[in-house]
Amino acid sequence: MRKEGKKRQKRKEDKKRVVISNLSFERWSYKENPNRNYCGNQIKTSKYTVLSFIPKNIFEQLHRFANLYFLGIVVLNFVPVVNAFQPEVSMIPICIILAVTAIKDAWEDLRRYKSDKVINNQECLIYIRKERNYVQKCWKDVRVGDFIQMQCNEIIPADILLLFSSDPSGICHLETANLDGETNLKQRRVVKGFSQQDVQFEPEHFCNTIVCEKPNNHLNKFKGYMEHPDQTRTGFGSESLLLRGCTIRNTEVAIGIVIYAGHETKAMLNNSGPRYKRSKIERRMNTDIFFCIGLLFLMCLIGAVGHRLWNGTFEEHPPFDVPDANGSFLPLALGGFYMFLTMIILLQVLIPVSLYVSIELVKLGQVFFLHNDLDLYDEKTDLSIQCRALNITEDLGQIQYVFSDKTGTLTENKMVFRRCTIMGSEYSHQENAKRLETPKELDSDSEEWTQYQCLSFPAQRAQGPATLRGQGWAQPLRRCHSAQVPIQGHSRQRSIGRCESSQPPVAFSSPIEKDVTPDKNLLPKVQDAALWLETLSDTKPAKTSLSTTSSIADFFLALTICNSVMVSTTTEPRQRFQSVRNNDSQAFVHDFMENNDYLTVTDMDVEKKMRKIQVRTQKHLDLYARDGLRTLCVAKKVISEDDFQRWASFRYEAEASLDNRDELLMETAQHLENQLTLLGATGIEDRLQEGVPDTIAALREAGIQLWVLTGDKQETAINIAYSCRLLDQADTVYSINTESQETCESILNCALEEVKQFHGPQKPDRKFFGFCLPSKTLPPTSRAAVPEVGLVIDGKTLNAIFQGKLEMKFLELTQYCRSVLCCRSTPLQKSMIVKLVRDKLSVMTLSIGDGANDVSMIQAADIGIGISGQEGMQAVMSSDFAISRFRHLKKLLLVHGHWCYSRLARMVVYYFYKNVCYVNLLFWYQFFCGFSGSTMIDYWQMIFFNLFFTSLPPLIFGVLDKDISAETLLALPELYKSGQNSECYNPMTFWISIMDAFYQSLVCFFIPYLTYKDSDIDVFTFGTPINTIALTTILLHQAMEMKTWTIIHGLVLLGSFLMYFVVSLVYNATCVNCNSPTNPYWVMEGQLSDPTFYLVCFLTPVMALLPRYFFLSLQGTYGKSLILKAQKIDKLPTDKRDLEIQSWRSRQRPVPIPGEGQCTHRPVPPAPKQDFRASTPKSSSPHKWKCKEDWALHGEKCSRDHLKDHPCPEDSSAKLSSREYPLLGPSMTMASGAYSSKKTDEYRPSSKGSHRRSQSSLTI
Repeated sequence: MRKEGKKRQKRKEDKKRVVISNLSFERWSYKENPNRNYCGNQIKTSKYTVLSFIPKNIFEQLHRFANLYFLGIVVLNFVPVVNAFQPEVSMIPICIILAVTAIKDAWEDLRRYKSDKVINNQECLIYIRKERNYVQKCWKDVRVGDFIQMQCNEIIPADILLLFSSDPSGICHLETANLDGETNLKQRRVVKGFSQQDVQFEPEHFCNTIVCEKPNNHLNKFKGYMEHPDQTRTGFGSESLLLRGCTIRNTEVAIGIVIYAGHETKAMLNNSGPRYKRSKIERRMNTDIFFCIGLLFLMCLIGAVGHRLWNGTFEEHPPFDVPDANGSFLPLALGGFYMFLTMIILLQVLIPVSLYVSIELVKLGQVFFLHNDLDLYDEKTDLSIQCRALNITEDLGQIQYVFSDKTGTLTENKMVFRRCTIMGSEYSHQENAKRLETPKELDSDSEEWTQYQCLSFPAQRAQGPATLRGQGWAQPLRRCHSAQVPIQGHSRQRSIGRCESSQPPVAFSSPIEKDVTPDKNLLPKVQDAALWLETLSDTKPAKTSLSTTSSIADFFLALTICNSVMVSTTTEPRQRFQSVRNNDSQAFVHDFMENNDYLTVTDMDVEKKMRKIQVRTQKHLDLYARDGLRTLCVAKKVISEDDFQRWASFRYEAEASLDNRDELLMETAQHLENQLTLLGATGIEDRLQEGVPDTIAALREAGIQLWVLTGDKQETAINIAYSCRLLDQADTVYSINTESQETCESILNCALEEVKQFHGPQKPDRKFFGFCLPSKTLPPTSRAAVPEVGLVIDGKTLNAIFQGKLEMKFLELTQYCRSVLCCRSTPLQKSMIVKLVRDKLSVMTLSIGDGANDVSMIQAADIGIGISGQEGMQAVMSSDFAISRFRHLKKLLLVHGHWCYSRLARMVVYYFYKNVCYVNLLFWYQFFCGFSGSTMIDYWQMIFFNLFFTSLPPLIFGVLDKDISAETLLALPELYKSGQNSECYNPMTFWISIMDAFYQSLVCFFIPYLTYKDSDIDVFTFGTPINTIALTTILLHQAMEMKTWTIIHGLVLLGSFLMYFVVSLVYNATCVNCNSPTNPYWVMEGQLSDPTFYLVCFLTPVMALLPRYFFLSLQGTYGKSLILKAQKIDKLPTDKRDLEIQSWRSRQRPVPIPGEGQCTHRPVPPAPKQDFRASTPKSSSPHKWKCKEDWALHGEKCSRDHLKDHPCPEDSSAKLSSREYPLLGPSMTMASGAYSSKKTDEYRPSSKGSHRRSQSSLTI
């Protein structure tokens, strides 16, 4: 028992770090310092040293199968029995490949070394006891336990616990841009007990012991306590930790003690570097390389069997068969085995070793052009696209599913106040509604402040409470809700209209809106408003708990506190922002709940009026959500001084706890969250980003399925879905909300049955885990009449699907859906959905988001894209690509994605063709040399052929070729489908290129063979024309593949051809005795004087390329491929090309449903006037009406039958129906989306529909 107790105690201690001051051990031996075992502050990100570079780099490169394969070939060539070439010469190709990669690695590592040297030698101030002052030292000399003094605009050298700040309130401001890219300032607080310091902090008086957690990579999590000499403890958290790499701002002096140093700092633990993923082309290429290995094995086997049969035809040993030292000859079978190994060495080029290096270089070129595309640059943020994963650029052209976040990704994430409800009374803000109509107009804070100062409070006082909805309230209201901006991590930037040198501060807003510093004029404004409200309350006395004026004052006071108090509590799935304010003998607790589905206020006043207020507020929350507004509830609680002191003591103990700290803090927060008094709620608008509807429409035309995964309320998410054209007004929308697995399964079955019946008989195009996926084609008679299907599902239903093993049925239903919208989903559910679709459907997926809650989704997809928006850079730092606006996704996928895939895919196919074609020349020669493993081409020429003569054209082709212009690709998004279908590189194109290579090699070998058949030329004179013909054919084949011709393309092709002759002439003229007994001396010079050589070199490539040219001609004339048609359009003049594109789009555009309304960019587009049973457009045919009625009746019957067999206690009213939600009055359908200024009590349920706006809705 004692041993187990000691083990548990040791494990507990292993999770802690104890730090004490180094000053008391300054004169002691270093070994006696308790902090000696902690990491120093010197960093080293370089991988190599001068001595370790060569062995370590070679070891890393040999992890590649191709390099290991060629190394084995080199070793095999050193065996005398099986060598085909000079062993030293056979090392040249692999050595060049390894050397090129090693040079690249050395250059990158040298840059890292220089960067480390600069960082380690930066200076900082460290307190030295001997000097009794702070002394300048290098960062690398900092140790855990040292006291560091930092000044304004200085970078923090290590992770430091803040003990002193020159700010009187003990606040230190940080800029974390170097760490996470966020430019807004963060506040850090001095550890409790050290903030009340009237004089400079004295490190020698520090005698406390610091106990904290072990180093980890959680940037926003840190906990520990400080143990004083009297054994009391003071807790601290991440709010007191200064992270390495951050910059001190707006604080003259800050002093702290080093907790983590060097590679144990949170910044270094998060520095994982660029991510590595394998692209789809690379996976396909690895498979084809194994096919090439099989082909090589077959060819070597033929050579071994041929060698055995050839030698078996001799009755006596031929003269060239040399015996060993004992005079004995090799057995024929053993000789055949040795010839098998020799053939492997001879035909080794069949495996394209240089392909890997070429692909890396091509991707670097593609990334360079991506970075320099001005269309992907955002002037407002001064950001261009970032490529963090360099090896998956081609996957951008093969995306089939896009999973997107909503807030900050589809929307601006810049909140604008629109409405609020206080004690059941609803108030609008007409000025902001008008400003939203004209986003470019001036948004001058100085004008607003001037208007606020001009408000006549006595005049307002005389008008009475009824004027609260008037114009005067619009100005203070507008900025009230921006008070929550610092808490949510958002910021509403002012519209760019004019530059002003100085602007007065505004109510409930910071002077710098990215800063969290409270407004200096905030208190006078609140006091003025409170004075006004007090005079109002005098005219109409009321009970304290129900006083409207006091509640209004508390409401805005709560929003004021939002602007000056840091957030203390955050929970999932909803967020709560809690603050406690001490006021004389009472403490007020304000609780803010963001995006609530329902009010969780309990044990409120039992009076009838308060119940009415709750009902009205709940109604207003529902209305706000359906109009696409983000909601925030505000409540208060008054507690006595004794209760507050007990709670504060409990809170203090929780903060000082190292184990279960988060749970204890949550318990303290929940202790206050009961018996709250509801004050009201707010509604703010988050506008769509510019170009989002067009981008979504283009992606849909490109055949990309778009899913939106969001944590927002269902009504809000659906409204945004209609605004951005994710859902259309004529769509049939299924909305599934249930927690029961049985009910969920029945609904999925019912929905599948109805959708299949509604869409008519489908012809399955492929099998999917036992069931057939539907074909996208519809019968011609019903194509115009059948609307698209949309699916809306919430987080609880997703849990039921995953727990009930209903993933297959869910996926089958989504195959019929135009769009899928997942609401109230957690980050874990987001990643699970992405993985489900990616793995089960075997499709290419892309996830895009802007917040920390999107990180798991981004990392789960084949390609993750982060948006550098208002929620920091966590998504960007975990992504493969980073963009600044959602609209950039259109060109990134449709243009650059198509180009990258097309170029690289065709280059890979060309490499396989080139190597197979050239190797087959040597293979055919074996039939005429007794399968002896000899060659008719000099080995140096073979090396130069692959390394120099044919290596540069594919690189230029892979970087610069454009099969279709960017304008055409953007105008015709359906061209993107060629990449989705892998038209450029698939098993068929691979084997066709292999067969073409075999044919061309036959022509290139046998035409020269028949030409020189009866002559007496030597072997190299026979091989030189074959080598020249092969080079010409391969280069012309590359020219036929090129779709873009520039000076660079022409120079590279011509230069490669001329380089061959120059090198051959020089080599043949100087190589007198290079490859004894056969030497290529003066062979090329002799051939150039022979007319037969020119005739053969001219006619043979024509014969070799004639079938391919004929096939391409037929394909260009009669081909139905969209790419070929687009290439023809590209060659037309600009005016004719535009006309052809318009004609194309008119033919490709589906037949619209008659009467279909146009979707606007406002949150609430016009709604159909009929419910589901009669929601057909007026011009629809009777057949269409009957189809819908039958569908609805059958659906209701299906649900009823299910409920008879599977009653669901929590969902007893499951049915297939069309629900109608009351919206605000006719003003809701205005293009501006402005609300009427009337009270909600005056609203009447409208027959103009709801957010469903669909022809059907399946709701639980």
